[in-house]
Amino acid sequence: MKNLTADQRFEQTGLKLPPAPAPLGVYKPFLIDGKHFYISGHGPVQNDGSLIHGRIGDDMDMEQGKFAAQQVGLTILSTIQKNIGSLDKVKRVIKVLGMVNCVEDFKKHPYVINGCSELFKKVWGEDNGVGVRSAVGMGSLPDNIPVEIEALFELY
Repeated sequence: MKNLTADQRFEQTGLKLPPAPAPLGVYKPFLIDGKHFYISGHGPVQNDGSLIHGRIGDDMDMEQGKFAAQQVGLTILSTIQKNIGSLDKVKRVIKVLGMVNCVEDFKKHPYVINGCSELFKKVWGEDNGVGVRSAVGMGSLPDNIPVEIEALFELY
């Protein structure tokens, strides 16, 4: 897998990219500043364009939350591909901020956000696909989505 490109590694996952979302407010979905590619907070867009809804510990369990985080990762990949043409143009993941919509006593935020982090590791490898990260709990998220993630990447 070391000689494969990011696009080829993604193809090997067998996963499909959902449509890249349009902004639902006054913000840019991404911003490029030199070699840095900033991605605004993304939610879990499904292949039909709808969002996954729910709150972990209430109407969703941890595994469903992890799946939603993977779906957010796919949504971020879709935004990258749509706007710069290829996952191969990303050199590495710098930072991921994962926000989990959960009940007050939920304590496994990092486990949930691993759904996204594990996807990025598969796409860009151990060295370039794993960056620094925060995983935090929130009392609510927009439209009752279970996970929102923003990320920072370095471009070639």
